[in-house]
Amino acid sequence: MHRVRDKVSQIWSMIQGCLFPSLEEEVGPLTETHRKVVRVLELVRIEEFVPSYRGVAHRPATDRGAMARAFVVKAVMNLATTRALLDRLESDPALRRLCGWESASSIPSEAKFSRAFGEFAQTGVVGRVHEAVVVEHLGDEIVGHISRDATAIVGREKPVKQQGKKQERPKRKRGRPRKGEVVPPPEPTRLERQTGMTLAQMLADLPKPCDIGCKRNSKNSVEFWVGYKLHLDVADGGIPVSAILSSASVHDSQAALPLALETSRRVTNLYDLMDSAYDSDLIRQYSKGLGHVPLIDHNFKQDAAGKAEQGAERRRVALLHFSVPEDERFKERSGSERANARLKDEFGGRFVRVRGHAKVLTHLMFGILALTADQLLRLVA
Repeated sequence: MHRVRDKVSQIWSMIQGCLFPSLEEEVGPLTETHRKVVRVLELVRIEEFVPSYRGVAHRPATDRGAMARAFVVKAVMNLATTRALLDRLESDPALRRLCGWESASSIPSEAKFSRAFGEFAQTGVVGRVHEAVVVEHLGDEIVGHISRDATAIVGREKPVKQQGKKQERPKRKRGRPRKGEVVPPPEPTRLERQTGMTLAQMLADLPKPCDIGCKRNSKNSVEFWVGYKLHLDVADGGIPVSAILSSASVHDSQAALPLALETSRRVTNLYDLMDSAYDSDLIRQYSKGLGHVPLIDHNFKQDAAGKAEQGAERRRVALLHFSVPEDERFKERSGSERANARLKDEFGGRFVRVRGHAKVLTHLMFGILALTADQLLRLVA
């Protein structure tokens, strides 16, 4: 991480030594919130990825770059709605000028913000910005651990109706087939299909509509929610590297292969850390095929003897005051849980007010982009 710190420290020095003094001369005193906004905006520079339509026939003249910066500000300040963002811009001249508007009258209407957000969702520009930030700062680094986890995203839309039951295979008697009887092979699972797919095919195969999901919490109680599920890969230091949004009913393991492949194209990592939801030989083999070492907690749901043996082994290790290297590395997986918590508590992850997979993903990606910049800046703060 030394080179990452060097890159970020250069940006930090430029902001602290040059940008803040010049901004204070131009817009007045900056609060700590303003400074945080400036640091994130300077690191991600989202306006460079957004096309400008000024002077183009039949296109609005509103600067989409300023609106993209404003949506990043919304995530950084953890504002619940676009209306709250507009009220803040109208009452805060310094924040308004940081986004790119000189006066309150020049701020676009809420409807124009909504149309611009729809364009960002359609083009996927926020995801490209996040990928560029990750590749720029982590692409040349050797990342020790990638922690993989999923979290519930509560939506504000009706779940899609479940399709009819799968056509059941004709029942046959147990035991060996009779002579001449042809037994059709079982249908491949999604994980089995994914092993021969490209990344685009994997992502297209994952269900995306809003539906009902359930998950067992830390108190062993089952929780239900309507919405989506966010699958996140997090590098050392709590830096989000890749994100996939699926239907809430998709099992965590179904996004493991596309996440691993997407992450491997952005960074070089050594270990893949996953909890027992990802306990699958296919996932282990795929991780090894990418040149990684998979560390996956075992799922003893149907293996009481194995669970008892693991508990006894842990007690023996504790009695000897011995530390298993794999166990110490696996502790790093908590970074993914902290990233999910920060995304929800500090960067708008709990305030999903849009509908549809593309827009919900874009809303979350603004938060993930701000979280990524904040975690990178924490390396030198």
